[in-house]
Amino acid sequence: MPQLVFLHGPGAGACADAFHHQRRHFPNSVAPTLPGHLEGSRCPDVTRYMEWVRGWLWARGLKGDLVLIGYTLGASIALQYGLDYPDEVKGLVLMTVAARPKTRAAGAYELRLRAASDPKVYEEWLAYQRQTMKFVEPGLREQLMERHRQVGPLSQYHDLKTIDAFDVRDRLATLKPKLLLLRGLDDPGHPPEYEKEVHEAVPGSRYVKLSGAGHFPPTEIPDKVNALIEEFVATL
Repeated sequence: MPQLVFLHGPGAGACADAFHHQRRHFPNSVAPTLPGHLEGSRCPDVTRYMEWVRGWLWARGLKGDLVLIGYTLGASIALQYGLDYPDEVKGLVLMTVAARPKTRAAGAYELRLRAASDPKVYEEWLAYQRQTMKFVEPGLREQLMERHRQVGPLSQYHDLKTIDAFDVRDRLATLKPKLLLLRGLDDPGHPPEYEKEVHEAVPGSRYVKLSGAGHFPPTEIPDKVNALIEEFVATL
């Protein structure tokens, strides 16, 4: 069976805890916590994060037959990996991903910056994070909210900047690993349908829209996402 690698995103998902259900369902999978997310120094861009992940995997003897699964920042890293090292990657499962700079709501960056120094804004930021996780079961949601507090708003700010500088539109048509794209239909932020753009640019890709899920499908509807991953892996 291919090696499953789960790659997290910013904020509450900014550590391997975000893949609690997947790690239990796929016991041989791995889920690294990226540098600058609880420990270490953050990377300046997606390419550097990707090289860090590759080094982390190689240090564990995981050098091929990879299925990279991620959302937001993790999805960008996985896509970069698949483009740069296609011989090592068998498949990609990407969620909440864009191949071009994302469009943010007004004040998105400023909220994180102000939250780092203003206690009142900090509480507003936490309330916003809780709202984005409204589909996550309460126990896990509280665990991830604690991760929000530990990682902090500045880490999320830098992650958003990193995601929004990512642009591989000119390379998408050359992607070799098999690709599955997932999108939560009930994302509270109502982002543009970036996944459709990627799907249309990558020949042979599959695009699945998920009801009852928002920004974090693997955490919100784990049984459905795990089944889709199993179905995808069976085709590789």
